[in-house]
This record gives sequence, structure tokens and C-alpha cells, in this order.
Amino acid sequence: MLATIKQTISLISVPFDLGAGKRGVTQGPNALLREGLKDALQRLDVEIGHDHALPEIPFAGEQAHPHLKHYKEVLEVNRLLAQSVSDLVETNQFPLVLGGDHSIAIGTIAGLTQRYQNMGVIWVDAHGDLNTQDTSPSGNIHGMSLAASLGLGDGELVNLGGRAPKIRPEHVVLIGARDLDQGERSLIRELGITCFTMHDIDNLGISNVMKQAIEIASRGTDGVHLSFDIDSVDPQEAPGTGTPVKGGLNYREAHMIMELLHQSGVLTSAELVEVNPTIDDPDQKTTKLAIELLESLFGKRIL
Repeated sequence: MLATIKQTISLISVPFDLGAGKRGVTQGPNALLREGLKDALQRLDVEIGHDHALPEIPFAGEQAHPHLKHYKEVLEVNRLLAQSVSDLVETNQFPLVLGGDHSIAIGTIAGLTQRYQNMGVIWVDAHGDLNTQDTSPSGNIHGMSLAASLGLGDGELVNLGGRAPKIRPEHVVLIGARDLDQGERSLIRELGITCFTMHDIDNLGISNVMKQAIEIASRGTDGVHLSFDIDSVDPQEAPGTGTPVKGGLNYREAHMIMELLHQSGVLTSAELVEVNPTIDDPDQKTTKLAIELLESLFGKRIL
């Protein structure tokens, strides 16, 4: 079946892990490519255009901000990524960003919103990523990326790309949350962000959740971005990630998310993050699952 996404798919690999608390996701993009991601997409008649890897950002050593770990490095990789994404969308390509840790979403969204002025975001994650330097228990910036995109937190992160806020809370949908800090819970309620927790998925079913999520993210928006953290999937299916939380999406629920997004035809960009091959099982179960999920996103079906 041909993908409903009509644009050329362009891959951006971001080998970066300094926004996370555990090293190793620098190897995520190469693992996805080594296990055959490009061939898998091309078998679906998806046209692959640009294929670019950002340089690895070296560890600077010093900590300029005690509550924003590896601040300089996170800023640098996100500046580079924002420019790469912006260049792609200006030529009407579909950016598929391969992480790397979830701090890179700051740069992805900064680049996308150079073109999409009113973008919707579907954020599939075990966590809210809605902390700031004032609320984060760890100081790891991968837990602050959605907050920064909403205009909350450190000024340089918030204003990356010259515009803040980049997205509006009424256009954001969280799916799969099951490990939220107290400050994140309060912020979700205060801002009115739609959040489908694992309880909601159990109660409503993933099909109903996705129907609502797609409608919310696409209502009055000029583009819809998918940010998919592999830790949204239960660790039994995706052990190779740095912040696993029991009770996540099962195999079929994760695929249903991708299949329904494909059928909707609303997506204009996507990223998949937090695949850590260094702590995966010997068969690279998590990497292979990530490839299968991206195949579903771009049109693979059972029949």
C-alpha cells in the first residue's frame, strides 16, 4: 500500500545523548539504519530524499547551569537541528528525525515552526517532558523539551529559532503518560493540555484515543508533528531505552497509533527518539521494533 504522506521523506540522524541521564542513545540512529530502516521504507514505495547526520557534539566538561545539565551541548545540537529541519520544510520535504534523546525535540519543533505557524503536536511518551530548570528533579533537559516548545523555562531554549512560544497547549496531545512529576501534573491542568494516560488508554481503547488525538492536533492547525519516544512502549517490548516505566503501550497499541496516523494523512513531520542499543537485548529488539513502527507510520499493513 502506498503511503498517504505525499512528500519526500528526508532522514536526519541526531547522535546525541547529553540531554539524558544515561548515555548510549548516540548510537540509536546508526542502529536503525544498520538494521535496514531505509530499505524497509523504500519497500513501501516511500521516496527517500535527503539523508543527513548531524555531527556528534563533544562533551564540554564544565557545567554552566547546575539545573540544566550539558546546557551548552544541548543548545548547540538543537541549533544545528533547527536549521536542518527548517531547510527541509522550506523545500516541502517531510522530516523524519532519528534520535538521540528527547531534548532534540526542541530543535525539531524550532525548525518546523519556521514554516508551520500554528502546528499541532502528538507527543507519545511515558513522561510529560514538561519540566523546567525550576521543577526538574534531575536537571536532564530531555525532560524539558515540550515545556520549552510551549514557551516555558530557560530563555535560550525557549527562544531557539527566534520565536516563542512555538506551539500552543490546545494543539498538543500527550499519549501514553504514566510517570508524571507533580509540577507536570499541575501544568497539564493549568494549561489545559489534552493528556491520555495509560489509564485512559485502558479505559477508552487506543482507537478512540487516537481518533480524539488526531482531531485535536489537526483542528485549526497548519501541520501536525509526531514526537514518539520509544519508552512509551512497555519495557517487555522495548527494553533498550534509558527511562523504562512498566505498564506501557503493548505491541499492537503502538502499531495502532502509527497505523491510524498514517490513515489520517495529517502528519507533516515525525521524530523517533530514545532508542539505546547499548542496553538493548542481544537481538536488538527495541531497534527492530522502532523500524517496524516507522513502517506502520508510512503505510505497511497486514493485508
